Amino acid sequence: MASGDDSPIFEDDESPPYSMERMLDLVAVWDVALSDGVHKIEFEHGTTTGKRVVYVDGKEKIRREWMFKLVGKETFCVGASDTKATINIDAISGFAYEYTLEVNGKSLKKYMESRSRTTNTWVLHLDGEDVRVVLEKDTMDVWCNGKKMETAGEFVDDGTETHFSVGDHDCYIKAVSSGRRKEGIIHTLIVDNREIPEALE
Repeated sequence: MASGDDSPIFEDDESPPYSMERMLDLVAVWDVALSDGVHKIEFEHGTTTGKRVVYVDGKEKIRREWMFKLVGKETFCVGASDTKATINIDAISGFAYEYTLEVNGKSLKKYMESRSRTTNTWVLHLDGEDVRVVLEKDTMDVWCNGKKMETAGEFVDDGTETHFSVGDHDCYIKAVSSGRRKEGIIHTLIVDNREIPEALE
């Protein structure tokens, strides 16, 4: 156990942000970037009590107590679009377990690779706060800090522009052909006539 100097001190009216039991049973944490934001998934697995708890963004989604079978799956939804996620619990040896996350039926890695081909993400600082803009290329839906934006499309000489507003700022995503088949369409975010570099997630 930690020495007295390392342990957190809480006043009588304060409670610790996480219970000690929760910290001992927390076995996996994943960050999943969706169009409506980056969601934190936490999984508790009590291998002596058979407990399973899934948290999404700090909110409890699933709680099961006294599960006799310690391996299996837990399926739940994440984000505004109710994206399906599954935690797989597999025994690897003796009392050691492996936890993997699937999103829409794909491993998290494969899902994020696929997502990087079907979305563009930009992160910028506007009016003192961070703003995350996501374009879903297949539907041309635009999300800003978790909200689907009202957009207006317009044809221009060299492609299309999808216009929307963030506060008092005029924004648009310009789509132009790269001229190369492999690259396809290039999407660029313009805010107040300034090009915003794309973020890598």
